[in-house]
Amino acid sequence: MISALTFLSFLDTPLLIPIMALFATQLNAGVGMVGFIIGIHAAVGTPASIYFGRIVDRFSYKVPLILGLMGDTIGLFLYTVCRTPEQLLMVRMLHGVSSAVAGPATMSAMVEYSRTSKGKVMAFYGISIAMANLVGQGTSGILGSKLGYNSVFLIGAGMMAVATLIAFFLPGSKGHEHAKNSVSFGENAKRIINLIGRKGLTMSYTTIFAQFFAFGAIATLLPLYVKNFNMTAFHVGMLLAVFTLLFIIIQMPSGRISDRIGRVVPTIIGLCLALVALLVLPSFHTFALLVIPMAVYGLGYGLFFPSVSASVADHALPEERGMATGIFYAALTAGVAIGAPLMGWIGQTFSVRLAMTLAPVFMVPAIIIAVATLRATKTVKVTP
Repeated sequence: MISALTFLSFLDTPLLIPIMALFATQLNAGVGMVGFIIGIHAAVGTPASIYFGRIVDRFSYKVPLILGLMGDTIGLFLYTVCRTPEQLLMVRMLHGVSSAVAGPATMSAMVEYSRTSKGKVMAFYGISIAMANLVGQGTSGILGSKLGYNSVFLIGAGMMAVATLIAFFLPGSKGHEHAKNSVSFGENAKRIINLIGRKGLTMSYTTIFAQFFAFGAIATLLPLYVKNFNMTAFHVGMLLAVFTLLFIIIQMPSGRISDRIGRVVPTIIGLCLALVALLVLPSFHTFALLVIPMAVYGLGYGLFFPSVSASVADHALPEERGMATGIFYAALTAGVAIGAPLMGWIGQTFSVRLAMTLAPVFMVPAIIIAVATLRATKTVKVTP
């Protein structure tokens, strides 16, 4: 039940990725405003995720999840009544806040009710989210191009309503204790700085930020780029589906490789693949050719994601893992929140092609940091 609910809870965002830029354009939003509309969802979701994580710790997951899913249902419906870019921006903010509940609530439920290895359970959790991305991005483009954008919003609202009903039947938390706030703000700030600067964690945080900075830019610019070559939301959805499918396929092999040879080498290789793919992406003008770099991009992301995720657990003490993971997801959402509007502004001011070329810019310092981490690791190994 929890896996199915996780799938449904995360379905709303990928449903909107292939069509949101085109829908905003239909409402007469400029390229810069399109990027702002896409990025604001993550901008409000970043602090909201931290806040709702504390709410889940304090009151358990069931009630916050139900309220969040109800908010998602309302938000998706409200998209259908938007008539201006400003109205769309306000609805995106509302949707960003309500969507922020899903992560901490469903993860808390999965961990608490696991009966087998938690690593295996969280693998199913990750697959549920990836499948939501695949199904959402794959079907959204088809529905949007054939039935119109409002059909996507209404179907998404219906699915969130179903998820809300399922959430009512979730078992309650067993023996839940209220979280206690025993650490001062200043002490928390010191811990955050310490974690960000710690070897291994720095690599994870910079890599995930770079990846989602680029992905936020691609989500904003790809629909506008392919539109110049007579492609539709259907093609955008298929390209993103190829990216997600390759990501899913490589997950288990890359996880085994990471356990066998370490976290750093797969991270470097994956980042290099993603960087090359994104640099050549604006050079192609047909759907068949665009599939190639998007597939390589998904392969690269799938190669480094298990490594940077595992590195968080490797380099954080058990009592630090909640905060370390929180910083990881904050870096993820911050990448989208910054990448989408910034690259959207560059696309409007200069050109969409230039903005797409610059999308992977932060992957360069991420690779440098990963290489430095590898060298530091080798130095430690040979030091008597």
